[in-house]
Amino acid sequence: MNVEHEVSLLADEIRRLGSPNADGKISVKFGVLFNDDKCANLFEALVGTLKAAKRKKIVTFQGELLLQGVHDNVDVVLLQD
Repeated sequence: MNVEHEVSLLADEIRRLGSPNADGKISVKFGVLFNDDKCANLFEALVGTLKAAKRKKIVTFQGELLLQGVHDNVDVVLLQD
């Protein structure tokens, strides 16, 4: 699967699972994304897709890498609609 397609699917899932934050941007906790059954089936490497999306400035989050458990409460914010 190509990266562009995976990043667009990730944006769709963030819209589905997230809600508007104080800035009006859609935000979802990493733990919610990671533990969602649809996301688990859709993304072979969710963390890799998140890193690619961050590089392309589609999403933003604290830190370089998100790990399940440790970073479950980190907000993943969708920068583009």
